[in-house]
Amino acid sequence: MTKQKHIQCPYCHANASLRPASTVYGCNRRSQGKYIYLCDRWPACDAYVSAHDRTHRPMGTLANGDLRHKRILAHRALEHLQQSRHMEKWEVYIWLQAKLGLNDQQAHIGMFSDGMCDEVIRLCYKAAAPLGNLHSAA
Repeated sequence: MTKQKHIQCPYCHANASLRPASTVYGCNRRSQGKYIYLCDRWPACDAYVSAHDRTHRPMGTLANGDLRHKRILAHRALEHLQQSRHMEKWEVYIWLQAKLGLNDQQAHIGMFSDGMCDEVIRLCYKAAAPLGNLHSAA
């Protein structure tokens, strides 16, 4: 396990601390042994991001509820494209990198803004649309 990373909340500018995921999710199987970086002003500020299991490094940037929801939708859009085009997960990310002009270090949905998530969703559903009858995800 590595040292806790210093993170400042982009919404309220308070610090964020490494806390057990059960702080937000309650004690359940999904949160057991998991950690998040949680804004120190939580619950007034609802920004947080998951931490990697072994290193406890953040999986992206702190996000409020709206951005977390957008990131979930972007992940779902990528999964849909992967399934509809019978692609491997790594192939989908190579495709995404090419479409967005990003390198492999930049192509992480956990780092994306609201607008970038919208673009991922749009691109994925546009690429998958010829193969099925899809509706907009946003």
